Amino acid sequence: MSPGAPQFEVASVLREVKTVRVEGLVRIRELHVPLLRRAAAAHSAAVTDAWPVEVENLLRTAVSRLGGGDLEQAAGYSLGLAPGLRDRPAADRRRLAAQVYSVSVERFRKSQEEMVLAQIAEQVCWLAGVAPQRAATPRPPLLAPHLQHRFLRVGSREVLLHVHPVELLRNVDVIVSPTNTHLSLPAMFKASVSASLRRAGAVRGAAGDVTADPVHDALLDWRTANGLLGRPALPGTVAPTEPGALAARGVRRLYHAAVAVPRPGTNDYDVAAQDVATAAARALALLSEERAAFTPPLRSICFPLLGAGRGGLPPQTGVSALWAALDAGTAPGTDLHLVVRRPLVADLLAETLGARERPPSAHASAETEEKGHRCG
Repeated sequence: MSPGAPQFEVASVLREVKTVRVEGLVRIRELHVPLLRRAAAAHSAAVTDAWPVEVENLLRTAVSRLGGGDLEQAAGYSLGLAPGLRDRPAADRRRLAAQVYSVSVERFRKSQEEMVLAQIAEQVCWLAGVAPQRAATPRPPLLAPHLQHRFLRVGSREVLLHVHPVELLRNVDVIVSPTNTHLSLPAMFKASVSASLRRAGAVRGAAGDVTADPVHDALLDWRTANGLLGRPALPGTVAPTEPGALAARGVRRLYHAAVAVPRPGTNDYDVAAQDVATAAARALALLSEERAAFTPPLRSICFPLLGAGRGGLPPQTGVSALWAALDAGTAPGTDLHLVVRRPLVADLLAETLGARERPPSAHASAETEEKGHRCG
């Protein structure tokens, strides 16, 4: 948070929640809601420019945590989150919320409404992982925030945290790609980590058109060889493939980690923290199994936040489960990397892990330069 920026506190978030209540979900893009935008960025690792959708999803999650009953129902009506209400006028939504408590609209406005909206604001602060009235540590401005690298020490381990799109990684031997239990890759134009890696791994002609889709094809071959055509893999399964065109960036393997379980009849997924830990441990074991088959041996591996996109796993939960596996299962001589797209998520990750940040030493900088910027 820069000097002079508003503090992330419940009262300030409440003012923005009230603004959404008045203007409605369909006008979020026109609203000045910087705290809700920051909270949404911290809560979600989804890669998208559609921030109003992220804010709406954050509010839906906050309302879902109110425990059901009249409070949750009135909150859904107030913000237009209930089915069929997103474009209804504020007066209509307030009237429906008042009916939940069997009071007049004026009585609801003066009493219950403040309580309902304040509860939403409390949940937003909790979901963002930012304690009320706690200012973030000021950070120096970034000349290239999309290519930021942060050297972290977590306990006795060191990890290089990349803060940029996953497809910009260079000279990392293995990149772990989260996917669903059907091991079915999304279309290249999607915004997920797995779509980005599929896109970056595609072979293109002189005009930029895709002439081959090697990551998709290799994963299909792996499913066929392992009897997984037409049925899902167990959560935590990891499928290794060649990296396609990413080989030109020094990437030698992709490990597709099946952590997202589709919900039947919906476009949504469920991700369990235990499955994240299982997949991470399996990826490390696979790295050890394959290490000697390559020249030079595989040494470095990079993990995104597994399940924190459409899987909906909060970043704090995801990184805690991920790190538990990495701390317990990383073999000596393995270089650990993490990658997130946003500086706000990077801050949250470092805070959750209790990481200490250090500048790269002169020796480390010289070694990185000698290896052709091996870490990124």
